[in-house]
Amino acid sequence: MRWENERRSNNIEDRRGQGQQTRNRGQRGAGLPIPLKGKGGLAILVLVLAAGYFGFDLTPILNGEMPLGAQQTEERREYVASPAEREMADFTSVALAKTEELWIARFKENGLKYREPTLVIYNGATSTACGYGQSAMGPFYCPADEKVYLDLSFYQDMKKNLGGGGDFAQGYVIAHEVGHHVQHLLGISTKMREAQAGASKKEANQLSVKLELQADCFAGIWGRSIQDQNLLDINDLEEAMNTAAAIGDDRLQKQSQGVVVPDSFTHGSSKERQKWFMRGFNTGSINACNTFAAH
Repeated sequence: MRWENERRSNNIEDRRGQGQQTRNRGQRGAGLPIPLKGKGGLAILVLVLAAGYFGFDLTPILNGEMPLGAQQTEERREYVASPAEREMADFTSVALAKTEELWIARFKENGLKYREPTLVIYNGATSTACGYGQSAMGPFYCPADEKVYLDLSFYQDMKKNLGGGGDFAQGYVIAHEVGHHVQHLLGISTKMREAQAGASKKEANQLSVKLELQADCFAGIWGRSIQDQNLLDINDLEEAMNTAAAIGDDRLQKQSQGVVVPDSFTHGSSKERQKWFMRGFNTGSINACNTFAAH
């Protein structure tokens, strides 16, 4: 992706260098940190991610702590980024700016005003309006403060451990999380959660998948806008497809537990994620992204 000469976003909040949260004296954890290596660690990670999606903060468990509701503070530490990390942060700002340009225009076409989200770059851990965020959670969107949270180390993990990667693929990840912001502004995510309230676990998971696949479709619309600006390189689309496949529920479950359980999917299979990204990319249409009407 040819991005170096493009506009940077002003909606970046850089929290790198902030220390780990410290709890009040007398508030102690309940055990030792849980290792994240191996099948057991990956299974725990999937549990934490799923809980965070529904608003439950289980991330302290990763450190052997219990979320006791103690007051928390953050200490600022001097942080020196490597040249590679500085480039990733710079690209992230450009990718976010491209989402702003896209959705400002699309909302205006429909007589609406787009409220731009903030993207928080952090390392290690940070506080959010949705609970305690850690890098192990991967990128996520918090509707309570309308912020996207990203530890740049995820880009390296995506390349080394998941089989995805590349700058356009990194942009896809950002565009997907901004897609959740779009759903929030349009009231889609609120309606989905209301529907989940009276649903079975299987039905609730299916609704979650539809929400995630729609965010993938919205990311595809972002990708189409990049193509329309003649900024794509020859291998960019392949990078996005590889990444969509790498973060499919079936692929992740196979890696973490050795078996695939479709009824427990919350984000969609590799093929589904590829399909809906490409639907957004090929059509460039919000109406084509109605995953809730699809069977």
